[in-house]
Amino acid sequence: MSSMNEENQADTATTHFGFKTVKESDKATMVRGVFNSVADRYDLMNDVMSAGVHRLWKDSFIDELNPRAQMHLLDVAGGTGDIAFRFLDTAKQGTVTVCDINAEMLRVGKARALTQGYADRAEFVCGDAMKLPVSDRSVDAYTIAFGIRNVTRFEEALSEAYRVLKPGGRFQCLEFSPEVVPLLQKAYDSYSFTIIPKMGGWITKDYDSYQYLVESIRKFPPPAKFKAMIDAAGFERTGFRTMSAGVVAVHYGTRI
Repeated sequence: MSSMNEENQADTATTHFGFKTVKESDKATMVRGVFNSVADRYDLMNDVMSAGVHRLWKDSFIDELNPRAQMHLLDVAGGTGDIAFRFLDTAKQGTVTVCDINAEMLRVGKARALTQGYADRAEFVCGDAMKLPVSDRSVDAYTIAFGIRNVTRFEEALSEAYRVLKPGGRFQCLEFSPEVVPLLQKAYDSYSFTIIPKMGGWITKDYDSYQYLVESIRKFPPPAKFKAMIDAAGFERTGFRTMSAGVVAVHYGTRI
């Protein structure tokens, strides 16, 4: 009887997909559709809509990770390899497992790894952040950049991050924040909701996907609330720092 109740609850539970309310069971498929659509021009769109600043955010993110020799990184939701390749440039003899739920994003990342000389140190696996195909206590660091807000249940993704990290392992998350400095809020909202979807329509031929991505930022927890979720997952030495007037935040913690 209890398992039947759990199934019924799972079937009726809802979550957000941007500003829409959808069944939890439908969200992963909907997110997969977004990234299937934009995969080939995803990195180009990042350059255009951030005027290249996303590169500085990611460089700073890797600097904070402080990669060391022979380190094994699990990069989740990083299908095109942007974080993974930065890590490999810094970590001598380091290796990376890129795990993404979206096969099209992984296809782009594999091709880039092959042409840019990373293929022998990077593996690409298709998997869900809430149920990682990775062994317990097997990786030195876990990163997720601009991906966790697309996960159906944040708590489950954080629990999985804790599970796969070795004791002493580092968790780092780079994500947009719904809180920017008040002086910029009006201009930021105008740019987000008016310009970015139009750019998406022009560059990727997909207005709706970028409308969703903009909306999903507003549904993500503010930095202090997300830090509390990282604490609740069992991590210690947690914290966050913001960049670009609060547009993005780096969240971190350590499995002791």
